[in-house]
Amino acid sequence: MSADLTGVTEIRIAASPFFWNSPGFRRFRRHRLAVFGAMAIVAMTLACIVGPMLLPYSDTFIDIRQRFAPPFSGPHVLGTDPLGRDILARLLMAGRISLAVGFSAMLISMAIGICIGMIAGFYEGAVGAALMRFVDAMLCFPSIFLLLAISALISPSVPSIVMLIAMTSWMEVARVVEAQIKSLRTRDYVVAAVATGASNRRIMFRQLLPNAIASIVVAATLNVAHAILAESYISFLGYGIQPPTPSWGNMLENAQSYLTSAPWLAILPGAAITLAVTSFNFVGDGLRDALDPRMDLP
Repeated sequence: MSADLTGVTEIRIAASPFFWNSPGFRRFRRHRLAVFGAMAIVAMTLACIVGPMLLPYSDTFIDIRQRFAPPFSGPHVLGTDPLGRDILARLLMAGRISLAVGFSAMLISMAIGICIGMIAGFYEGAVGAALMRFVDAMLCFPSIFLLLAISALISPSVPSIVMLIAMTSWMEVARVVEAQIKSLRTRDYVVAAVATGASNRRIMFRQLLPNAIASIVVAATLNVAHAILAESYISFLGYGIQPPTPSWGNMLENAQSYLTSAPWLAILPGAAITLAVTSFNFVGDGLRDALDPRMDLP
């Protein structure tokens, strides 16, 4: 029994990203792209939260005399848009919206995916089969078409976009969690817990879920990237966040007519989307390597 409990402790420590002195954290620090991604995410988040309060112009301030001002040519550091609004202010406010949508949609989709995946993986049988066939049926619909079809029927707002993205991105999480739970439920410490009369809820939340946390954390970081990208192309197609509220997607949509005359209108929000999505993907790759004790970076 003591050997089994020791095994559980080792798994949980190796899987904890907050255990700063663990081998996992040292592996993460050696993953240079992951460290760059983490630093970029922190910098972008702080800039989007604090930046708009430090700028001399708000995202809705119109300077009609400075319409189409190019970057670094005047008081507007990154230039202005067709109405004379400051691009930097709009970019940071759009970042607030896009990052908030990404994190909120991730939390909701993870909650749904974890619950369904845990139930399907633990109970198996008819219950697990029915749940996973429902997941498979949802995965049969291309997410982009499902997003556009539903978004065309609802009133666009930040909460509705968050729910829309979350409802179409939990299936992959459910499959990952279900596979992890199925592989863990036959371990010795789970069998011992069953033998001592532990309830199913206790086994799922005290034994299985903590030992599946590594895969869940990686899936969460990748889900944020997916949510930001999904919000961007929904807004780009006109079904997402509506002006005057800025988002990186609708900034790109508004820049379509000025790709040759004012290319910075599309380049800057496009670069922000690319940096955010790439950074979260880098962090996900780093966490995948760091939380797997069998892997070791050179």
